[in-house]
Amino acid sequence: MSAHARLRRSAAVALVSAVTAGSALLLTACDPEDGSDAPGSGTTAPARAATASASATASAQQPSAAPTAAALNLTKGTGLTISNGTRYVVMDGRAVDFGTVVRDLAWSPDGKHAAFVDGNGNLETSDPDGGHKTVVAKAPSGVTWSHPTWQVFTPGAEEAAPGLPAKNDLFFTADDHGTLRLLGVPATGGTPAPIRLGNTSGEDVAENPATGNLWANVGNRTGSAVYANKDDGRVYYRDDYLRQQGGPVTEGSQPDLDEEGDIVFVRSAEGHTHLFLKDGDQRSPERDLTPHATVDYTEPAFSADGKTIAFRAPDGIYTMPAKGGTPTRVSDTVGLPAYRA
Repeated sequence: MSAHARLRRSAAVALVSAVTAGSALLLTACDPEDGSDAPGSGTTAPARAATASASATASAQQPSAAPTAAALNLTKGTGLTISNGTRYVVMDGRAVDFGTVVRDLAWSPDGKHAAFVDGNGNLETSDPDGGHKTVVAKAPSGVTWSHPTWQVFTPGAEEAAPGLPAKNDLFFTADDHGTLRLLGVPATGGTPAPIRLGNTSGEDVAENPATGNLWANVGNRTGSAVYANKDDGRVYYRDDYLRQQGGPVTEGSQPDLDEEGDIVFVRSAEGHTHLFLKDGDQRSPERDLTPHATVDYTEPAFSADGKTIAFRAPDGIYTMPAKGGTPTRVSDTVGLPAYRA
């Protein structure tokens, strides 16, 4: 079955801008790359599309005081959260103190648990307020972990997926001295192992790359995911319907997947990085959602209902309708947007 057909089958399925005077707002939520590829660094747009942010390893410091009230923070009641490498997370119109550095915050599908990389580079989970923190796995010395995503499946919850085993795992990127791999670990704790990426069935199918992979996002009830490959500049789909299969679906980076199989991703266009949408049913051509962008737009994330996309810009976080429209700045915090159900 082709990757497109599997996509159709799976389709059912700051912190405020001012911390305190003299306290720098730290950036995180990056492809685990050299910070020289961050937006505004003077690199080319294609290079920015592949990395698009500051180095996560640079954000281990914590601010000395709680943030002040945001001049622009319209996250209340939206489910949108923003992590930026400090101990504070923008959530529901306020800054929540997690008591530890929070990088690349992600949410379980039910919104009851958070996953993030802490100040020691380890993978942690917690309650939504930062309570009951648990170290899921500790990163080896010299290895940088980033961008966790939560894969959950409950047998019987999805009629279109009979026989699937229960899943409660975390996927994330491991940068081992420049070699990028996707790893997985039970969310309750364990030893991380490489994720099986599989291949699309058929003749003359090239092997999916085992390295260079990053920025995984699980996006539907059966646990299928998307990820990017830094080396070939393509977005890949991983079908977890019955067995691990998958392959490249488009050119781009930093993809996210909604329950209907739609993929939002970043691609260089007109001198900047734009957001593009690829429909899960494959009937419509890819669409540039931000054709008038005059800055780099990066790190898109679907809302839980798939109707809104949040994304990062140099001056904060914006949202827009998932089918296209005018971007609206909702927070002057610069960090990674994520939605809590």
